[in-house]
Amino acid sequence: MVVYGTRELKRREEIYQLLALSAQECWGLECLPQIVRAPGGKPYFPREAEREFNVSHSGELGLCALDRRPVGVDIQLVQARRPGLPARVCSWEELEWLERQPDRWVGFTLLWAMKESRAKYSGEGLTRPIRSIQVPLLQKGERGAVLDGLLFQTYQGDGWAAA
Repeated sequence: MVVYGTRELKRREEIYQLLALSAQECWGLECLPQIVRAPGGKPYFPREAEREFNVSHSGELGLCALDRRPVGVDIQLVQARRPGLPARVCSWEELEWLERQPDRWVGFTLLWAMKESRAKYSGEGLTRPIRSIQVPLLQKGERGAVLDGLLFQTYQGDGWAAA
């Protein structure tokens, strides 16, 4: 898997420019193949079955991943949310993990990015209760973990988290 990111998105559509640049660098493609959406909304190249990708954006941040197998990515800006939101979207185990984090909203944003990346990987999107989407609970200093045979890799920076 290869991951590319940017901090310079002005419009949502520009994420596909990042994808085009990434596909050119990684796969040598001069232009993007046709993109269609699967029933769950996941974009794919119908004539390039061996080339998988996924994209995400939040504010000016963009992220895309390329691989030969299905992949899902999500990037989120860290921000304080409604106080009751974690209880609505996190399992009890996740809430306990969240309480141990030095910054509740950084931890919540990381959990959310992992949940959304898993939903995007599968192609189902957020079609079931978010609480039921299981992700690994990382220990301090961990950036990746395996759960259900899936590798989760996390990325964080000043004011953002991604998976």
